[in-house]
Amino acid sequence: MIEAISNILTAFGLSTSAGLNAYVPLLTVALLARFTDLIALSSPWDTLENPWIIGLLVVLLAIEVLADKIVGIDHINDAIQTFVRPAAGAVLFAASSHTISDVHPVLALACGLLLAGGVHAVKATVRPVVSATTAGLGNPIISTAEDVIAVTVSLTAIIVPALMIFIVLAVAWLVWRLLRRRAPSAL
Repeated sequence: MIEAISNILTAFGLSTSAGLNAYVPLLTVALLARFTDLIALSSPWDTLENPWIIGLLVVLLAIEVLADKIVGIDHINDAIQTFVRPAAGAVLFAASSHTISDVHPVLALACGLLLAGGVHAVKATVRPVVSATTAGLGNPIISTAEDVIAVTVSLTAIIVPALMIFIVLAVAWLVWRLLRRRAPSAL
């Protein structure tokens, strides 16, 4: 039972991370599955451990990191990633929740798709606002923060999945505070 809950928390964390950067959690899972015992992938997800796939993920991650730092290109990249990030989230959720026999693979794919897609939608909506309000100077800073968050959430989801509960609560509280500050006060 504890392993099942741990796998679900890992699946949620990795899918959410994919909404920020599709290749960080995919590469994290691929490397940890190939070189450690922290994550074991069953077929067909074990394809991620293939050295060619790992190499491809490294190249795609490099392109994503660079493209996301350049004003204008980052918006084109977000448009392209509208399809990639949710798909990555779906794959990660399905691959991470493999030991839960009660979760149908289609449901697992749908959960990952919705999580990564939701995070991506927020990111793609906020980024043009950052570009406009900072004349593009804030984009590399925000992008770097997103990359750091994606790496942190990916590693936390695999190494200490129980911390995902606290991360989700902290983010929810932060969003609530930000929304509350922006809400017009009723007099």
